[in-house]
Amino acid sequence: MRSRNPVFSRRGFSRDNGYAGFNAAPQAGGPAVGTQQGNPYAQGGNTYAQPTGNPYAQNPYAQQDVQHGAPQAPVTATGVMTMDDVVARTAMTLGTVVVTAVLSWLLLPVDEANLGKSYAIGVGAGLVAMVLALVQSFKRSPVPALILAYAAFEGVFLGVISSAVSTYIADGVVAQAVLGTMAVFAGVLVAYKAGWIRVNRRFYGFVMAAALGFVLLMAVNLLFAVFGGGDGLGFRSGALGIVFGVIGIILGACFLALDFKQVEDGIAYGAPREESWLAAFGLTLTLVWIYMEFLRLLSILNSSD
Repeated sequence: MRSRNPVFSRRGFSRDNGYAGFNAAPQAGGPAVGTQQGNPYAQGGNTYAQPTGNPYAQNPYAQQDVQHGAPQAPVTATGVMTMDDVVARTAMTLGTVVVTAVLSWLLLPVDEANLGKSYAIGVGAGLVAMVLALVQSFKRSPVPALILAYAAFEGVFLGVISSAVSTYIADGVVAQAVLGTMAVFAGVLVAYKAGWIRVNRRFYGFVMAAALGFVLLMAVNLLFAVFGGGDGLGFRSGALGIVFGVIGIILGACFLALDFKQVEDGIAYGAPREESWLAAFGLTLTLVWIYMEFLRLLSILNSSD
């Protein structure tokens, strides 16, 4: 699977991927948009689209078997992903993150007596969450149990980190980060629906290039911090930390737009219903990214007061 998240790069509704909306406009006499040229849900082997390129024309769930010439069995409408499916799966995944985060905040205190233990559990949970996310990212199809397990461990990590920031840096920072994440989500959704954000190949390429550069810089900064001590190259503290925090949030907003585009295309081209788990997984990854960037940015701003 292919990802537009800067951490995981293989998430998508098709192993071969290709945003359906990224195909160029059809030429005169040429194939319609959404054909085999890059759209994973269009003609040529896709059970959910008509050979005309219109997934909703007449009988949208039957077509000729390309190899044998025999008609395939019709697929019921319940087998196709809908927006309700995406909303429900996303609510389950994010709900798991929130519940485990609250529980870890309450059950893993970060006071002086329990700080080492809580940190160890939180960091361990974060590493497990990363491994689970990578495993799911490289799987051909979504595994709901794997996605929910990732959400649970990610919630434990976020709960411990958030509790530590609230206790030792500034009370109220966590609520501000949550509100900021919600505001970015709502703002990008409105801008995307209003057509103010045009998600195309150029947008995709620019965002991926910027994300790659951002992640590489953060990795180099982390290596300098680990082996050289201090704040590394200073990308996560002071004025540079504020700048990179804002850049990280903007990148997260761009990835939200890419996620919305993928969901829209998956529904339009009749993606299988289980693919809604991939949409939930992707949205969760992106929202966690935005929340962490807000938390870092607000921590820097409060520590410099």
